[in-house]
Amino acid sequence: MAGNRTITCPPPFLASSGFTDGGWTTTCCLPCPMTDWAYPDSFHTLSLGAGWVAVVSTICCVFLLLSWAVLPVDKTYRHYLSICLTTAVLFMNLGFVIPLAAQPEMCYDAITPNSMHTSSTCAASGVFLIVGGWAGVLWVFLRSLSLHLQICWQFVVGRNFMWFSQAAGWGIPIIGIVMALVFSGMSFRFGTTCHINHKNSLADLWIPLLVFAGLTIIIQFATFGYCIKVYLASLADNTASTENSNLPSYTNSIRTMTPRQAYRRVRRVIQLQWRGIVIVLIIITDVVFFSIVFVFQDNTVESVKNNPALATPWITCLAVAKGDKTKCLNEAGPMVVPMATVGAVLILLAINGIWLVLLLGRWSMVTGWVDLVRSSPERSKREFVSVDARLDDLKKDTRSYEMLSRDSGKTMDESVTPSVVTPITPTYKSPLRSPTGNRDSSGNVMNNDGRRTPDYFGHTVRYHTPARSFSSPRPPQASSPQPQPVTWDARETYARPAAAYPDEDDYVNPLGMNRI
Repeated sequence: MAGNRTITCPPPFLASSGFTDGGWTTTCCLPCPMTDWAYPDSFHTLSLGAGWVAVVSTICCVFLLLSWAVLPVDKTYRHYLSICLTTAVLFMNLGFVIPLAAQPEMCYDAITPNSMHTSSTCAASGVFLIVGGWAGVLWVFLRSLSLHLQICWQFVVGRNFMWFSQAAGWGIPIIGIVMALVFSGMSFRFGTTCHINHKNSLADLWIPLLVFAGLTIIIQFATFGYCIKVYLASLADNTASTENSNLPSYTNSIRTMTPRQAYRRVRRVIQLQWRGIVIVLIIITDVVFFSIVFVFQDNTVESVKNNPALATPWITCLAVAKGDKTKCLNEAGPMVVPMATVGAVLILLAINGIWLVLLLGRWSMVTGWVDLVRSSPERSKREFVSVDARLDDLKKDTRSYEMLSRDSGKTMDESVTPSVVTPITPTYKSPLRSPTGNRDSSGNVMNNDGRRTPDYFGHTVRYHTPARSFSSPRPPQASSPQPQPVTWDARETYARPAAAYPDEDDYVNPLGMNRI
């Protein structure tokens, strides 16, 4: 097929003359996009389905981020490792959602696909996909490292680790996307989402990505190995001190813990972090699977370009069948990744947000949003109530009476000096007079029938203020005039007036007051 440019290309191939770039051969080129000829028509349905799964995943990520931002921490239990990982997965999902919404044209001309220089949709989707992949790998690595330090080394991660995580979790992905854009570039090579070109892609993307993924797997399995070791050691620990206590012999000594105590501490950490462990395993599996599949695809395409004889059976079949690809799909199989594998990669990448909301989300987030929606109308109604109306409601409330000044009728928070309130004078005598009669040596009253009646009202008890009393109100200072004691007007209370007992003969026996 190579040779003179004047030859006529059999369908479906097109002559390269008149186009801006070359294609598969020096003369005849396969029409763009290649996936339309190497895969059945159901490939578009598979790609569209993965895009809609990514839409659902994006909604889940947005729900988590809004819940962490708006709801109180006791409803969400938010943590910066979870927030940043969810943001990374959101970026990865946008790499699928943007092409689904924009419906971009994948081809620049009949034989040339669009690239990041000719299509803004290609540039946006490719950047979000690479940044999300890089950030996802880095944040699961940091999460795995944090868990390893806590379990295996008893290291309490704090603010320094947080700042290190922020610098590494976002700094390295920024460096990675810059290197990918400068040294490789992106184009529509596989479906409606832009992917990195094969040139220099191993050095600036795939190898560094797989290195961090491998470190995460090593750290995770090292943590699992330590947990198994602690568990086996706890089975052989039968010391009495271990059976009686869950704690080490003293608080600051973690190294002196017995195997059973160490196992209980590790079990507690795993019970709190098992969701994060599952998320780490899921995302690392997705990224490793994605990387291996696309590296294999790149190597296959490059081998065909370097050795066109590998594609001869497929090209011959297309030429003989006059462009009927359904008759040549078997010959195209050795040169492309199986569609089932491609579908698994796309679905696994698009479903990560759903995994996040299932593992990191809590039912308290839903109840928190319900409470927030229900309380919003009540809050808005209170905001439009006038100040005078609130003062009227305050005056109607009997509990607010003590907040009012008796002289001015204004509230205590206004600039009016309240009346001085003094305690009831201890020299006041109760209207319930003490019974008269003979008294014994203990002060009890001797009745006519010989019974002794305690004198409940004859004694006056003085109140002695403690030396270190900080209670208020206090009596005015010496510089201010001494206030007059407030007399007790029986009409202001519900007590019986003093005139109820005009003379000493109206004696009330305290022991017989409740008799009918």
